Amino acid sequence: QIKLLHIASHLLLCTVLCYIFIYLWGIVMWEACFRRHLSGSSRGTQGSMSAWVIDEYGTNAVLRYAEDVPAPAVSSPTDVLVQVCATSLNPLDLSMRGGYGVRRDPLSLLGGSSEFPLVLGRDVSGVVVDCGVEVTHFGPGDEVWAAVPPWKQGSLAEFVSLSEYEVSHKPQSLSHIEAASIPYVANTALSALVNAGGLSLCFCVCSRVLITGASGGVGTFSIQLLKAWGAHVTVTCSHNAEGLVRGLGADEVVDYTAGDAEQRLETMDRFDVILDNVGGETEQWALTLLKSWSGSKYVTLVTPLLSSTDHMGMLSGGIQAGLTVCDLSQSLLSSGVFYRWGFYAPDGPALDDIRTLVDSGKILPVVEAHFPFSQVPQAFLKLEQGHARGKTVVRVTEEDSSQKDALDLSSPIASGDMEPPGNRSYSQQ
Repeated sequence: QIKLLHIASHLLLCTVLCYIFIYLWGIVMWEACFRRHLSGSSRGTQGSMSAWVIDEYGTNAVLRYAEDVPAPAVSSPTDVLVQVCATSLNPLDLSMRGGYGVRRDPLSLLGGSSEFPLVLGRDVSGVVVDCGVEVTHFGPGDEVWAAVPPWKQGSLAEFVSLSEYEVSHKPQSLSHIEAASIPYVANTALSALVNAGGLSLCFCVCSRVLITGASGGVGTFSIQLLKAWGAHVTVTCSHNAEGLVRGLGADEVVDYTAGDAEQRLETMDRFDVILDNVGGETEQWALTLLKSWSGSKYVTLVTPLLSSTDHMGMLSGGIQAGLTVCDLSQSLLSSGVFYRWGFYAPDGPALDDIRTLVDSGKILPVVEAHFPFSQVPQAFLKLEQGHARGKTVVRVTEEDSSQKDALDLSSPIASGDMEPPGNRSYSQQ
């Protein structure tokens, strides 16, 4: 038995290292192709555009509004050029502003030019203005939504260029402000729950799932998705967010600020999947809450991969991260549970499925506040406060007056110049 565990641990190490290098090399090759397209012939160029950029990594002070940023163009047969109507901020934007994932750009390895000025923003809801000759599913005038890959220029700008396979038609039932709150968290949750957690519509009924830190963007989306799939969902959040998560469908809520959260969870039946949005000390006690020898999985979105490659380089950092996850995975072999990392993975076709759930009313956007394009720094400050109750959205272009009037009907959030969420969004009353 010891010999079998020894062999299994070596196979696990090799498998994890292979996956990590495939992931990192995929980023390198995809970005290299993107840069090559930019250097080639293009059409549909918009000249200059307005955007919020950073010229160095740092705090909120590095954000700069510019009106002379080169606009993207259709540079590949599969490109889709989108005029941004709304975007939203995610914790990843705060991290990228500070330099997290700087080595995601292969030019840092190949000695190429600087990635500055860098446009942040990973969510987009907007209108197609131009397409490559091989694009078949979209055309000018189509309303779309998408999650922007982290190696591409972001959506805090008037225009963004994406691949056809990263774009999806926007739900008809949502405004652009509401739609912009979903793509990033949807793609992240699907990657974690489906690719890493092994869940799906067909393999989720009666499954017991625990979500830690459930009141943020990924958590509020995951609650609704899992309930639409028939799972039993337990969440941890603060007392102030209990009404929000229960309203979205959570079956059981544990207040992590009460001091007895671990003890309360210990008294419950074991879980099939745990989605960890918190990290840190959570792993030390939450891993014991999984069912033993039943294929249960612990999926964390707080991984050391990019921070390791930032500090140690892609090769050394990738190896170090691989060894870290392998050491932990090996220690769990004796209890028969699996430990996995979840990653944000842009996926247009996956958003098609989410659009169906949204238009059928099974998933609602959760917008905590939205800001005009002129107040992006204030939106970042709002995000930095933490304890999110959904998403912070930025309006890049004004929607028609009837939509904006409808958005302003819901109860206001009194905090500076923040504006209230839309009345079709779920908001805690």
